[in-house]
Order: sequence, then C-alpha cells, then structure tokens
Amino acid sequence: MLTLNQITGHLQTTLQSLPPGYLPKWLLFISVVSIFNSIQTYISGLKLTRRVYSRKPAETTPLSARTFGTWTFVSCIIRLYGAFYLNEPHIYQLAFISYIIAWVHFGFELLIFRTCNFDSGFMGPLVVATTSLVWMYFQKEFYTGIAW
Repeated sequence: MLTLNQITGHLQTTLQSLPPGYLPKWLLFISVVSIFNSIQTYISGLKLTRRVYSRKPAETTPLSARTFGTWTFVSCIIRLYGAFYLNEPHIYQLAFISYIIAWVHFGFELLIFRTCNFDSGFMGPLVVATTSLVWMYFQKEFYTGIAW
C-alpha cells in the first residue's frame, strides 16, 4: 500500500513536470474533476446530469447520461494532454477546441434547445468553458511561441 509520503512525492513530481504558470495546473485540475464527473454518469445515473439540463430533465435518459459521460471523459483526456504539453501547438489547439465545443454545446442547450437554466448545474460547465477559453486565448503565444 502506498504511504502518504509516496503519494505526496508523486504529486510533487507530477506538478513539477508541468509547463510553467497556472494554466497547466488549471487544465490538470479540470481534467481530474472531469474524470470523476464521467465516472458518476455510469454509477449514479441521471441525478447530476439532469441538474445540468434542468429545464427539461425528462429528456435526459440513461443513454444520454452515459454518452455525456463518455464525451466528458474524451474531453478530459485531451485537456490532460494539454496540461502537460501546452508548448506543443497542436496539443494546445486541440485543448482549446475542446473548450469551444463544450461552450457551443452548452450555449445551444441554453439558447436553442432550451434544456438548461442559469442554475448551479449549468453554471459550472459554463464558467469552466468560458474561463478556460479566455485564459487559453490570451496565453497561446506564451506557451506555443505562436500568436493567433
């Protein structure tokens, strides 16, 4: 069994291998949270997913919840790579695009399909996607050496 010192040491080594700045740490944090979010769609079912789509929760089915969980997991893997390889322009763009897709998805669900409300279930994904997009937009040249 791992000791607390071993876990702490591994965590410190992982954090030290990230590129400089807070953006990689943010991407890593969001990725870890997203892994747990993905797992919960398979374990706890509809409860938390229906909070996101609270205006029309009946439209959230077990299949759509699992699909959402799978989509979230794929996105978190892209962002996890982004956390460690932000200096690679293609990885940076891929992570950035993953947030554009999330932002557009939630925007459509709010404004076009009207499945979301401005409540706690919806605001989390909206704030994460918006914050990440703005932050990544302004930091691209710092991490990749290439301007927009």
